[in-house]
Amino acid sequence: MTSAKDKPHGRSPAARDRAAADPQGRTRDFVGYGRTPPRVRWPDGARVAVSLVVNYEEGAERSVPDGDRSSEAFGEIRYPMPEGTRDLAAESNYEYGSRVGVWRLLDVFQAQQAHTTFFACARALERNPELGPALRELGHEACSHGYHWGEHFRMTEAEERQEIRAAVAAIERCVGERPVGWYCRYGPSERTRRLLVEEGGFVYDSDAYNDDLPYYVPVLGRPWLVLPYSADSNDARYFTAPGFGTPDDFYQYLVATYDRLCDEGVRVPRMMSIGLHCRISGRPARAAAIARFLAYIRGRGDAWIARRDQIARFWAAQCPPVSQ
Repeated sequence: MTSAKDKPHGRSPAARDRAAADPQGRTRDFVGYGRTPPRVRWPDGARVAVSLVVNYEEGAERSVPDGDRSSEAFGEIRYPMPEGTRDLAAESNYEYGSRVGVWRLLDVFQAQQAHTTFFACARALERNPELGPALRELGHEACSHGYHWGEHFRMTEAEERQEIRAAVAAIERCVGERPVGWYCRYGPSERTRRLLVEEGGFVYDSDAYNDDLPYYVPVLGRPWLVLPYSADSNDARYFTAPGFGTPDDFYQYLVATYDRLCDEGVRVPRMMSIGLHCRISGRPARAAAIARFLAYIRGRGDAWIARRDQIARFWAAQCPPVSQ
């Protein structure tokens, strides 16, 4: 059986050659692990590593008071307001996530003893000073989601570098420890990974949706770890078409995803990412769906519910990168 060390990064030789020539780490790879994924075993024999991700963004979204031309348009309340006009309804809907939703989700996680990763916008943390200390006290990870909802692909290199540094400094100040992970709000630029490596202190990024396992890419001549995220097992689909109509829809989709990954996990490791938002799943009925799902996988006994930094460090130890 081919091991992870026999097949570096799950790439064909041709794909590795192309990647080696790309210092930004953005060469497209259609091969991945292919038919020979690494035979890593999760802690305690778990079949699936479950990563609960809370996108904490409330207060960092686009808004006229913060100098944006318009308010954030994606969400439960949508109306085409004239440019430059405050959308007070949309603003208050976002405030719900910070005032109520985040605390409800934290209660759900604490009841199920589930440690999660917060994709945290630094400006949002600054505007809710109780939250940062609570995340650290309760054992949750603060992964950098940028300073605000910036579009990295529109930034100059100097602007993006400053965005990364401002986010790191603010999160460290608010939480009491610096972030080791990164996830862009609107998608990364082609240079984001290089800038993260140059900044230092980061262990992984999640700016990819292309696998069910962590993997390495070469950036500046060294291996860089990517923990892919998910757009399907994500509560943002309450607002998309086709999407989830009710909390039962979301719950059933999560169960179906987990069950399939669990079946595959008999042979190979699998990772499941679940994307949540405080203004969405922090609502009462939707929070209940998360509580039900956590109780379901706890009852099965074959899940490792872990923070993304824990998964990253475990993967790096059990499946270390090899030379290109």
